[in-house]
Amino acid sequence: MVKEHELTISLEEFGLSKYEARAYVTIVTKGTISASEVAYYSELPRTKVYPVLLKLQQKKLAILSKSKPVMCTAIAPEDAFDEIVHEQINKVDAMNTLVSNLKKISEESKKARGAEEKRYFHLHPNYVVKQLRTMVDGAKSSIHVMADSWGLSILAECKEELLSVLRRNLDVKLIVPSQVIGSESFRAMPDGVKIKSSEIIQNCFIFDDTELLLIDSTNGKGAIFTATDILGGNQTKIFSQVWKTALKIDNLSDMTKARALEVCKIINAINENGLGFVLNSIMNSKNKLVDFVKFLDKNGISLKDRPLEEILDIVNSTLEITCAGKIQYDSKTNNITLESKINSGHSLPWAMLIGSYLEQKGQSTKMTYHTDSHKGEMVHLKINS
Repeated sequence: MVKEHELTISLEEFGLSKYEARAYVTIVTKGTISASEVAYYSELPRTKVYPVLLKLQQKKLAILSKSKPVMCTAIAPEDAFDEIVHEQINKVDAMNTLVSNLKKISEESKKARGAEEKRYFHLHPNYVVKQLRTMVDGAKSSIHVMADSWGLSILAECKEELLSVLRRNLDVKLIVPSQVIGSESFRAMPDGVKIKSSEIIQNCFIFDDTELLLIDSTNGKGAIFTATDILGGNQTKIFSQVWKTALKIDNLSDMTKARALEVCKIINAINENGLGFVLNSIMNSKNKLVDFVKFLDKNGISLKDRPLEEILDIVNSTLEITCAGKIQYDSKTNNITLESKINSGHSLPWAMLIGSYLEQKGQSTKMTYHTDSHKGEMVHLKINS
């Protein structure tokens, strides 16, 4: 009964009345039967059954005998509905043609107004990693990423694909916030990925400067933008600008998370206060130098109880990050040399930090500063016993 009821409803969608549908299903099911039997099995009023059967005959769905009692035979469904099916197909074809024409008119109208439609695709959180792997593996020239802790954890799951593209010498750059430095995901980044640190407000993956994957860290959903020249160009420019001012932190990958975060905190504390310029002024005026150990202590970074080797290690890391420099310590001559690839006093704050530290340990220092327009700058610290 349930199946017959469903068939009845479907036939109504083809234009049959409720009574006509019931009657047709009955005679298809029972075979040749009388009009009174149709009324019985179809649960139709006896006064309505004959007009209903005449309608079925007019629609070429049934044949009625001229004898008494009137007998009803259903036309085979494949014959009865062949014309209706073709009519429906023609309607669908006509609708598709109409939609195509409307779409064409819409596109021409947008072009006339200087507008062009672009498409993007939503990604469920469960498919973001799979899609990212595909996009990383399919990159042709570059992969540029700005990622917070969420985005970095997803990128870490694509380590094998990253190794593959690095073997093809693709330019892979990554910008992350300082909070993730030293984390498990950070350590998962393969050698060859150029990493810098800056404040990040989005998870943006740029492939070949044109294809974008954006990920919402609040819900894990993603969106893919393809063939988006303007959007891709703008995101590429934003990435380039952030990259220029971001801290180079490749050398922090082997540190503990606590040490790496401390180095970044020291760099930010000094850079944000513009102390390089202050130091140049102090050096030129021969005034008392700034106590950097006390300055950092006020910023929540205590160095006074650390051994000299640890201080030198921290300063060496900061030089590598801020000015592609390094530090050398000769224990026999008690000389410390700080080198910087960049001029304009970039190494001076770090030399002053060491000087302040040694002064608190009861050791004085003599500082000499050299600069070369081609080689960079160099600061010598002579420790006096």
